Amino acid sequence: MGMLIDGQWEDRPLVVAERGKFVRRDSHYRNWITADGSSGFKAEPGRYHLYVAFACPWAHRTLIMRALKGLQDMISISVVHWLMRDNGWTFTPAPGVVPDPVGGADYLYQVYQRADASYTGRVTVPVLWDLQTNTIVNNESSEIIRMLGSAFDAVGAAPGDYYPAPLRAEIDALNARIYDTLNNGVYKSGFARTQEAYEEAVYPLFDTLDFLEERLSESRYLCGDLLTEADIRLLPTLLRFDSVYVTHFKCNIRRIVDYPNLWAYTRDLVQRPQIAATFNLDHCKRHYFGSHLHINPTGIVPVGPKLDFNAPQDRARLSGKA
Repeated sequence: MGMLIDGQWEDRPLVVAERGKFVRRDSHYRNWITADGSSGFKAEPGRYHLYVAFACPWAHRTLIMRALKGLQDMISISVVHWLMRDNGWTFTPAPGVVPDPVGGADYLYQVYQRADASYTGRVTVPVLWDLQTNTIVNNESSEIIRMLGSAFDAVGAAPGDYYPAPLRAEIDALNARIYDTLNNGVYKSGFARTQEAYEEAVYPLFDTLDFLEERLSESRYLCGDLLTEADIRLLPTLLRFDSVYVTHFKCNIRRIVDYPNLWAYTRDLVQRPQIAATFNLDHCKRHYFGSHLHINPTGIVPVGPKLDFNAPQDRARLSGKA
């Protein structure tokens, strides 16, 4: 792991704060694509390129939104290798890796260098790149999915409003809790350097899973019968939980398969063909267990657990109950 300092790659450890807490840095690029181009970045087919990792849950949510909105032919992608060590994310050839057609980068940090030769910061996915101005538009996943969800509607995106106005306050509240305690909570638990910091993260994480289990006992999705941005942001964490976070990040009070509603909900979503095509569990497991040598020094990737994401589920019965 490392980062760019004044445009030069340096190997740096994860950032921890006092009492051994993991602290996630804010994303650097925060520009927006708009339908009318008033932001300087107009929604146009073929103008943008998305750099992702199948392993990364933050990048995964952008792939899900891209698929649901039918943007595959409008926004091209590159996929990095699952292994992230001394040189960060790479484009080393391997199954599932899609090279960089924009600048032929060998390493993701070279994409950041193309945008800013003196960039200082972490080199993360997803990255939304503008082919017209030759720079990074945005590298914050929550904002990228918001753009993909609506900005391209007038130029041929598939129907679907995943952030409808009447539900925005509810979606925002769910997003805030799920991000802090669950999406990022697994990292705060796994990257904690003290027992105190670990327990401070892991108990709220399972409080949130318990809350979601109860909520999903009454409705098919987090906001009733409508699939929303809140579901898209939650799903990547659930898909990785039992295979990675339970053991690798010590989030082992319960598994997702121990929650009847959450487990059925997870299967309900990933069984959609558009979403299924975005999920690569092999990349996920190889990345976490092979990259985080400070947690798993041998780099050995476990062969289990055996999970059947295609097992029947009966979530449609809840439609109309919320």
